Amino acid sequence: MSDETGQDLQAWVGRTEERHDLIQVERCVALQAALDDGSRALGEGDALPPLWHWLYFWDIAARSGLGRDGHPALGGFLPPVGPARRMWAGSRVSFPGDLRLGEPATRVSTIESVAEKSGRTGRLVFVTVRHELSGSDGLAIVDEHDIVYREVTGEGASSRPGEPAPGKARWTGPVDPDPTLLFRYSALTFNGHRIHYDRDYARDVEGYGGLVVHGPLLATLMVSLAGRSIPDRRVSRFEFRGMRPVMDTETFTVNADPESDNALAVWIANGDGDYAMKGRTEFA
Repeated sequence: MSDETGQDLQAWVGRTEERHDLIQVERCVALQAALDDGSRALGEGDALPPLWHWLYFWDIAARSGLGRDGHPALGGFLPPVGPARRMWAGSRVSFPGDLRLGEPATRVSTIESVAEKSGRTGRLVFVTVRHELSGSDGLAIVDEHDIVYREVTGEGASSRPGEPAPGKARWTGPVDPDPTLLFRYSALTFNGHRIHYDRDYARDVEGYGGLVVHGPLLATLMVSLAGRSIPDRRVSRFEFRGMRPVMDTETFTVNADPESDNALAVWIANGDGDYAMKGRTEFA
């Protein structure tokens, strides 16, 4: 399998990258303010909440090194798949330990697989990256991240029919996203993807009906609801996959329902009541 320049994309499998960061308290405090969920203020020495590791280990690139979509151009650590729309398809995250606020941490990333397929809208490239994050007490987080690159065509974002989500859940809550929330999350994750803040680009280039709510933000809201629903248990694993995008123009709901003694089914239902994201939270 090769990209349009003839490069063998399989040559990227096994590539690794190591980054170091400080788990700063300020970023967590800023996300708490952005979410405004009334949770206890975090401080130095506290365990980093599940999925908040996405606030760290920024991919910092000069503005001249960005692609049209605002992401760093491909061909460094990630394979050069050619012009494509980039989507966070899902993740499988386990938490064997904790990262602590105020402490240094290391992330080792490895490209586990690259696969090319043909879909309804053209060429698709699936890339899975495994991130292993360690703190002073050793391995704390293992995050397998699925990325999908969809061929740039004249067709806009997918308009296929949605899958209806359950109408009831044990725990549920509505969320009204707005451009300020999306801006703050983009800033806290150093995410330059224009679909989250450039309405003209999101509509005219990528075919969306508004600004797109970040997939990682939706996942964070799901695991946060799960943790609040069973506050005396520690989250040990979380997985999710995106079903369809959520726009800033619609009210969506975050939902959780018992699946077993040790797990909750969690999901995002969009404004039409369809699945936007499905997930599962397991507890130690």
